[in-house]
Amino acid sequence: MLKNYYEAYILHMIETKNTAPFTSFEWMLATRYLRARRKEGFISVVAGFSFFGIMLGVSTLIIVMAVMNGFRNQLLDKILGLNGHAVVQKVIGSGPFNDYNDVAEKLVQVEGTKHAIPLIEGQVLFSGPRQALGGFVRGITEKSIRSLPLITDKIILGTIDGFDDQSGIAVGIRLANDLGVSLGSHITLVSPQGSSTPFGRVPRTRTYRIQAVFELGMSEYDRTMVFMPMSEAQRYFSKPNQIDVIEIVSENPDEINTHIDAMKTILGKDFGFISWQDRNKSFFTVLEVERIVMFIILSLIVLVAALNIVSGIMMLVKDKSRDIAILRTMGATKYAIMRVFLITGASIGIIGTFAGLMLGITFCWCIEDIRKFVQKITGTTIMDPNVYYLTELPADVDIFETAAIITLALALSILATIYPSWRASKLDPVEALRYE
Repeated sequence: MLKNYYEAYILHMIETKNTAPFTSFEWMLATRYLRARRKEGFISVVAGFSFFGIMLGVSTLIIVMAVMNGFRNQLLDKILGLNGHAVVQKVIGSGPFNDYNDVAEKLVQVEGTKHAIPLIEGQVLFSGPRQALGGFVRGITEKSIRSLPLITDKIILGTIDGFDDQSGIAVGIRLANDLGVSLGSHITLVSPQGSSTPFGRVPRTRTYRIQAVFELGMSEYDRTMVFMPMSEAQRYFSKPNQIDVIEIVSENPDEINTHIDAMKTILGKDFGFISWQDRNKSFFTVLEVERIVMFIILSLIVLVAALNIVSGIMMLVKDKSRDIAILRTMGATKYAIMRVFLITGASIGIIGTFAGLMLGITFCWCIEDIRKFVQKITGTTIMDPNVYYLTELPADVDIFETAAIITLALALSILATIYPSWRASKLDPVEALRYE
């Protein structure tokens, strides 16, 4: 039964015809229904679970999508920072690639092109004191290597000063550790494409001093990649005055196909082009599919929490049937009753959504510290570089994606309250008070 102040206040509001939508007495009733009272303890528990369900669902969605965005962006930065945005190579049958300096100058003149990097590439066997491992050698000039901040900013031992004038090489930190070598040590490179003799092809073997050690932060590159001076690579792979490919670094990787069209016009039919989208299409397609699937699956958490709101409001309507009947007899309209319960249910969803937003953003902000803390107390290795491509757990919060998550949660929360609110407005006062 409505008592004392609340009854007098509501009666006053109704008698003065203050029945505009979402008036103060509707908000007052909705707020009162959200408070826990002894006989409504179970309903309050259901509302609490609904609140925490919405909060955890929204925060989980934000965290997971931010981590997946972080993985994609970090991998994209590492891959494009090392491999360039497009590859130019001679078409089979068009002769050796020995005019690479002239071609590089023409490519740099194309609008949107930052750098054109000539490269010699080859697979070899690295042999050290500890073991032998397969890897990848890139012949590159000092000028070109300095145009790649991903490499120059990640030199942790040694230097690449005078790289062109030496026969030393730069190796990844994980490759050096696996081979059991360090700065100043020597490793042996064995290439199967050796010299031809009357007894067959003999593998080419040569020993090089480690001039620099780098750590790119991507275990695959740190374990397999070696950089060698261009002139030395040409001698080692028996390609005098030749290269294999020219890599293009563009100002805008997303517009690389437009730049490729302009380059084709300049160079003609003797050259082929491969963009970074084509080289990594399957890899990034898988990442995109994973993002979509994870979004759909985790959205079910928010949906379940929204359904809890439905059950909680339905129980509240049943418990407050007598109050609803009295309000109706006092002159409250069906729409006013509907709005009261709409405010009650929507408040749970709205507050839970923004609480989840704050929790998710805070978690993403501190995710690396949380990873280290969990790793310390559990004694396990999270983001093991021997398993994952990256050495840190990234999290990049996308504003538009987060806005979509918030919109989805708010929409589900509000829609979930429409049916129980409509049921409350349809309650017959005579039936509700018959047995009172």
